[in-house]
Amino acid sequence: MGNEGPGPLTDRVARPTVAFSGEPGAFAEDAVTAFFANPRTLPVPGFREVFEVVSAGRAIAGVLPIENLVNGSVRENYDLLLEHDLVIVGEVVVPVRLCLAALPGQRIEQIERVYSHIQALGQADRFLRGRPWSLLTTYNTAGAGKMIVEGGERAAAAVLSPRAAGLFGLEILADAIQNVPDNRTRFVVVARPGVALEPGWLRSPLATGRRVPGAGRAMRTTLAMAVANEPGALHRVLGIFAAAGLNMSKLESRPMHGRAWEYVFWVDLDADAAAPAARAALDELAASVPMLRILGSYPRAEL
Repeated sequence: MGNEGPGPLTDRVARPTVAFSGEPGAFAEDAVTAFFANPRTLPVPGFREVFEVVSAGRAIAGVLPIENLVNGSVRENYDLLLEHDLVIVGEVVVPVRLCLAALPGQRIEQIERVYSHIQALGQADRFLRGRPWSLLTTYNTAGAGKMIVEGGERAAAAVLSPRAAGLFGLEILADAIQNVPDNRTRFVVVARPGVALEPGWLRSPLATGRRVPGAGRAMRTTLAMAVANEPGALHRVLGIFAAAGLNMSKLESRPMHGRAWEYVFWVDLDADAAAPAARAALDELAASVPMLRILGSYPRAEL
């Protein structure tokens, strides 16, 4: 599957154009092909560009990392979700296997500097920090490999996936260097409001957020909210979820832009926003907070 250019949004409906950040071989591309059955992939330079091309209609959807098992949340994408009028329509979890790779003929003893995305460097720091290497950040794991090849950099290596190393003709010097053997990253799929993902586009028909009677797929609802800056405000708000019997699987705060020392709280609920109990709780929540935005209600991926 690789970069096939922007193309139409869909190729006779069968092949949706899906944007991701990075180069072919990136983990985000793995997420695209794990969620979509036969996508037309659209690599772009960064997370913001994913939002921009989906918002502009150049892609039917975009796939973005939101949380890693080791390094936690990808905070930039939380902020970008609030900046843009896109909704989360699905999620997918991708295994993260990292290797150290360099130009053919290089030995690990010759390496002086290592390139990768900051998240990947953190996910392999136990292996990396015991060696006298300069660790340098790049915009993407696969992009680090591409940069070494295009620059012909000797004494340099990249932390990336074995698939990406193979795509760029790099030799693996050390494999499975991630801190946690079963490291995984959760990706969200975003689209413009009102855009529905056709079941035929997906690896699994239950990956879509459409309600299928009897499907039995567990749902997740992601929302962002501000609360009054006063004692007990967050406690009262969280009590709404407890009273409705809704499990909150994640709570995280991010600075509120333009409001010094005030915060937006991000919540993942194990619930379908359309279910009666959840709908009533969200209506009560909306009347209790100064800002509430429901980012999406979608089937939970197998973790």
